[in-house]
Amino acid sequence: MKNGLITGLLCLLSIFSVAQNSDYFLYVGTYTRKTSEGIYGYRFNAQTGELTQAGIAKGVSNPSFLAFSPDHRFLYAVGGGTGDSVRAFSIDQQTHALTLLNSEALGDKGGVHLAVDKTRKWLIVGCYNSGSISILPIEADGSLGKVSQLIRHEGKSIDPERQTKPYVHSITIAPNNRDVFVPDLGTDRVVSYTLNARTGQLLPGKPPFTAVTPGSGPRHFTIHPNGKFAYLIQEMGGLITAFRYKKGRLDTLQTSKTLPEAYTGRTWSADIHISPDGKFLYGSNRAHESLAIYGINQKTGLLTFVGHQPVRGKTPRNFAIDPTGNFVLVANQDTDNVTVFRRDKQTGLLTFTGTEVAVSMPVCLLFTR
Repeated sequence: MKNGLITGLLCLLSIFSVAQNSDYFLYVGTYTRKTSEGIYGYRFNAQTGELTQAGIAKGVSNPSFLAFSPDHRFLYAVGGGTGDSVRAFSIDQQTHALTLLNSEALGDKGGVHLAVDKTRKWLIVGCYNSGSISILPIEADGSLGKVSQLIRHEGKSIDPERQTKPYVHSITIAPNNRDVFVPDLGTDRVVSYTLNARTGQLLPGKPPFTAVTPGSGPRHFTIHPNGKFAYLIQEMGGLITAFRYKKGRLDTLQTSKTLPEAYTGRTWSADIHISPDGKFLYGSNRAHESLAIYGINQKTGLLTFVGHQPVRGKTPRNFAIDPTGNFVLVANQDTDNVTVFRRDKQTGLLTFTGTEVAVSMPVCLLFTR
C-alpha cells in the first residue's frame, strides 16, 4: 500500500459493526463543516425501509460524493478542505468497514463528482471550481496513482454571475465503458469524451458536446437501463432534457420543467435517477424541497409528469433508489437528515415511511450488498 499508512487513522476508519440481518448496506458521504465526522454506514432493511447505523469512517475531511469500483471492493471519495483531493478505501466484505488506502491530489480544486470505469483501472473526477477533469490510475490493490491526465474546459454562457467560466458538475461513464458524458453548468453543454480503457486517456467525443438551453446550467446525467435514452437535469433552469442516445451521440427529444408553473421561489434542481425497471424518472428540487416524478415511455423515451413529493427536509442534494426499487432515500443537506419513502412500482408515487436518520450535511447515498 502507498503513502505510509498510519495505524491510528486506520483504527478510526475501521469501526463499522458487522452488517447482520441486513439486505443492503448504505454509505453516506457528507460535508464535515458542522458536526459530521466522515462517511457514515447504515444497515438497510429492504422489506421495511429501516436504517440502523453501523459505524463511521472518521478522520476524513468533506468526503462528499462517493463511487464504488465495479466489484464493490473499493470506495472512492472526493474531499479535502477545498475539494482538492480524492481518497481510496478498501471495503471489508463481511463488516463493510472502510480502511484508507491513500489520498491523491486532483491537480485542481472543487472536486465534485467521480466515476470508476468498468475495467477498474481508471478513476475520473470532475472539479467544479476549476471546470476540469482529472484522470487517475487505480492500482491492483485499489489505491490511486497520481493524476495521469488533466483536462480543463473552456467557454462560458449567458448568466453574468454563474456562467462566466466552465463549472464541471458530474461524470457519467456509459455502459459501453467508452462514452463519457460531462455536464458543464458554466457552458450549458454536455461535453462528450471517448475513453481508451487501455491507456486511460480521454479524447474528444463525436460530437464533442451537446448544447442545451442557454442559462439552464447542466448538472447531473443518467442513462436509461435499455441504453437507448439519456436524461439531464439542469440546475438553473429547473429542467430535465430527454435525449435519444446512440453511438456517443445525444439527440434532444423533449425538455420538461421540474417545478410547478405557479412556483416563484429559487430554481435549484440537483440530482436525477431512474427506477431499476426503467419506468420512472425522479429529479430533486432544492428550495422547492421536492422530488419531481415522471413516467418514461419505454418506446420513445418521452416523459410524462406524475407529481411532486415533498422530501421532509431542506436541500435534497442527492437521493438514491434502493436496489429492489421499493424505496427512495433522500439526503437533505441543510436539515441534516436522510428520509425514507416507499415507492409504488405501478404509479411511481412515493409515501413517507416515517423513517429518517440524523446525519450532518449528507450529500451522497450509495448502496451495496
